[in-house]
Amino acid sequence: MKYQVITKDGRAKRAVVETVHGTVQTPLFMNVGTVGAIKGAVSAHDLREIGTQVELSNTYHLHVRTGDKLIRQFGGLHKFMNWDRPILTDSGGFQVFSLTGLRKIKEEGVYFQSHIDGRRIFMGPEESMQIQSNLGSTIAMAFDECPSSRADRTYIENSVARTTRWLARCKAEMERLNSLPDTINREQLLFGINQGGVLDDVRIDHAKEIASMNLDGYAVGGLAVGESHEEMYHILDVTVPYLPENKPTYLMGVGTPANILEAVDRGVDFFDCVYPSRNGRHGHVYTNHGKLNLFNSQYELDHRPIEEGCGCPVCREGYSRAYIRHLLKAKEMLGMRFCVLHNLYFYNTMMSEIRQAIEEHRYAEYKARKLAGVTGK
Repeated sequence: MKYQVITKDGRAKRAVVETVHGTVQTPLFMNVGTVGAIKGAVSAHDLREIGTQVELSNTYHLHVRTGDKLIRQFGGLHKFMNWDRPILTDSGGFQVFSLTGLRKIKEEGVYFQSHIDGRRIFMGPEESMQIQSNLGSTIAMAFDECPSSRADRTYIENSVARTTRWLARCKAEMERLNSLPDTINREQLLFGINQGGVLDDVRIDHAKEIASMNLDGYAVGGLAVGESHEEMYHILDVTVPYLPENKPTYLMGVGTPANILEAVDRGVDFFDCVYPSRNGRHGHVYTNHGKLNLFNSQYELDHRPIEEGCGCPVCREGYSRAYIRHLLKAKEMLGMRFCVLHNLYFYNTMMSEIRQAIEEHRYAEYKARKLAGVTGK
């Protein structure tokens, strides 16, 4: 991988990342296709049309349903889902947080009870790397624990120490897998994950420790899981300066347009979040003048597109708010598809605008104007 910072505007970075599956421009938003598909009937062709640079899928979910070994037989996830651009696979670490009642954490790894059929599953650092190698993703994430931001200090410190030990095991296993002649993607990249809840000193110490491990990129995890936006921004302020500036920085699972605008201002390159697709499936659509709920009766006779002047396939082809509302009320999949397509296009376009604003050294002005629009303030 080659990562090059083209220019900076304050702490905001405009960079290029060259990978075995193509070059991407940052800051960027990764469109979340947990099981190899964007929920809402969005195809790989659609993703290309709306300007998606990186698709994100989940290691745990693909392992328990369909299976990574089957996907390997197809030549990896790229061929399986007909996607020719970069893919990042989450490690399964977030499921250590989200499936609290179905897992048990040990030093060797995590024992899960499958949320699908109840069968017992074990995943440790080596297993996570093996699954991601079978998937052949461009970027693999290290296996970690995402502790609750409200956990006590002792728990968080012990969890972070274990995550560091797991990261060393991930790195060793990734190097071994990439050396094998039959590995699908022998150029697979590894990003480590910074944890530490909302404890400044733990975050900083962990950032220093993992920065010394010379990984391909670094993520800040364990945010947007219960803490306030102000706490999130503070953690980024104190942590990001200790991560290598010559490597990509990824804020995991974040977020709203406002969250992204603030995090870019703090030096973050990569983002992902289920918000645009999840909200779209419930009729909530993003515009430059705030979020709309198309289920509201005020749109029943509204002839306008979701947003006038929008270049997404839905607005460009002239589908009205009234028609989309009708589809949603009738529980037609087309309504959800239209809303998801629009939202993902909105996010991808916002990232393109962000990149241009940084290049032109007017990010502060752009951020203020965009925030005023998307928040209605």
